Amino acid sequence: MTVVTSQDEINDKEMPLLEHLIELRNRLMYAAIALFVAFIVCYIFASDIYAFLADPLISQLGPDRGLIYTQLTEVFFTNIKIAFFAGTFVSFPIIAHQLYLFIAPGLYKVEKRAFLPYLIAAPILFFLGGAMVYYGIFPLAWKFFLSFESAGDDGSLRIEVLPRVADYLSLTMKLIFAFGLAFQLPVALTLLARVGIVSADGLAKRRKYAVVGVFIVAALLTPPDIISQVGLAIPVLLLYEVSIWLARITERKRAAREAAEEAEQASGA
Repeated sequence: MTVVTSQDEINDKEMPLLEHLIELRNRLMYAAIALFVAFIVCYIFASDIYAFLADPLISQLGPDRGLIYTQLTEVFFTNIKIAFFAGTFVSFPIIAHQLYLFIAPGLYKVEKRAFLPYLIAAPILFFLGGAMVYYGIFPLAWKFFLSFESAGDDGSLRIEVLPRVADYLSLTMKLIFAFGLAFQLPVALTLLARVGIVSADGLAKRRKYAVVGVFIVAALLTPPDIISQVGLAIPVLLLYEVSIWLARITERKRAAREAAEEAEQASGA
């Protein structure tokens, strides 16, 4: 049983439904403006962003080769997608802050202190996942795929890769989002442990099922090569172990808090 002290009371007055809807509209408007401004800025630098994403492939292909496009509108719509993806990532802290400002008045102070670290950790972990796939997986995966090229010098069939602009963006963004979302595992499991849906002991006992599930999910989210699949599965399994450790810490803190509340109730009685 949770005891709410005077310091933990919700710090705003009750608002009628219309005022809540107006507040929601304002927060959504601020978030949309932030996304729009970030989209415009990222569209201006879309070519530079794409060059950055393509650098692991170009370093494997060589400076005298590049990507192609086969439709007149392909590069334009690719730049639109780049601007949207990059703009969403850049504006996410503002969007998350607006979401927090909307729900914060309905939270107790202790709940605010509990929720804020997860709000900060989520984008950081997503960035770490994207950085890992960019600097660790891309060079290995692209080298593997390019190994199927054949110069035809020995009389065999000449095979040369001509990667399309849109296809390369689709593949890179799929991998970046797959790794970014997978790195949210500690946040998700720690939140579930905090509310009592999962426990550290339960996660530890189901470790073997987690291993199988992680490799299945990695096979679904990544291209059909062993490098990408193992590259995603191993970090996620390490994060699963981190989640168990964080869940134990959360359970200890919850147990200590409940013991303190019970002691306070007993002293008050």
